[in-house]
Amino acid sequence: MPARLPDGDPAPRDGVLPDAALAELGARPFGVYVHVPFCATRCGYCDFNTYTASELNGGRSRAGYLDAVVAELALARRVLGDGAPAADTVFFGGGTPTLLTPAELAAVLDAIRSTFGLVPNAEVTTEANPESVDAASLAALRAAGFTRISLGMQSAVPHVLATLDRIHTPGRPAEAACEARAAGFAHVSLDLIYGTPGESDDDWRASLDAALAAEPDHLSAYALIVEPGTRLAAQIKRGALPAPDDDVLADRYEIADAALRAAGLRWYEVSNWAASPDDACRHNLGYWRGGDWWGIGPGAHSHVGGVRWWNVLHPSRYAACLAEGASPAAGRELLDADTRRIERVMLELRLADGLPLEVLDDAGRAAAAQAAADGLATLADDRLRLTFRGRLLADAVVGSLTA
Repeated sequence: MPARLPDGDPAPRDGVLPDAALAELGARPFGVYVHVPFCATRCGYCDFNTYTASELNGGRSRAGYLDAVVAELALARRVLGDGAPAADTVFFGGGTPTLLTPAELAAVLDAIRSTFGLVPNAEVTTEANPESVDAASLAALRAAGFTRISLGMQSAVPHVLATLDRIHTPGRPAEAACEARAAGFAHVSLDLIYGTPGESDDDWRASLDAALAAEPDHLSAYALIVEPGTRLAAQIKRGALPAPDDDVLADRYEIADAALRAAGLRWYEVSNWAASPDDACRHNLGYWRGGDWWGIGPGAHSHVGGVRWWNVLHPSRYAACLAEGASPAAGRELLDADTRRIERVMLELRLADGLPLEVLDDAGRAAAAQAAADGLATLADDRLRLTFRGRLLADAVVGSLTA
């Protein structure tokens, strides 16, 4: 979750949602996101809403985190009422969720289970840094009901890890992936970043080879984005490091797609590949397909029935709001029909399944035909699907469809 909040309208103190939004509950999958904002160290490229122990005055803000999470779950149940559906997915993100103990993570999952219930075969994911888990903790998480783990590998090359301020050793992610499999996790995902200053094509190939050797059923590969206000942005601004090059990023994406396809992984979203449809991240698909979810934790974002809101950023303020019996929401937006349509175009076009043409207006259909003529997309079965070249230019295609 980014460490900057969007503009919006004031959120009601009691968190109440419009009747029209509540009436849509159950029409789409429902997820629960839990933001754990704690990190052992701060990576130079990261602008997420995270805090180290020193930034929390020795951890006093962290001490009340679990109680506040349970209080927000109770608030969510009151707001959603009897129409609250069971959760299809739960996703613990961060930060580093596994800086909490397995018992603490299990307690939060138990609270979600008792508050909303979980559908049969619910997907329950936690992100983890490779150095923050071991065989014993992974076994405990699996026993608690976690079904999927996403490990932040980023690279297998020492100098690239150093530039990114990652503290794990190059071989640790593969070891953690094997430990997760041994613990009984059905789904193991690895995250990679390409385009780090100083990274070569051979470095990127080495990272892909190392990731694939761990035999994940899911892999995410993201182009490095230089976020304002980060240490990396400052290094680039003063000339200590070169900025990522768009042509290089495109080449790295092509290298990744070829290697992953050769290993049996297929893209299902522009930056995500899976061994089969069952191995895709269902929670993230809920985001991309306009589902409903309640985001728990400091800075977490939520969406229900066309209402989007976001929590205050700092853990202390977050806990204080809930201790007062108030919603921790800092602001919200009521999305009109046209905004929801445009966002649907932006998100669903990124999926391999593509976008139904019925979503587009006349101008959008004309733009879709032009995208197909330009080799950026295909038109079949009343759906628009990006080609490989279209994936590289996805933002431009979306812009043409929504202009």
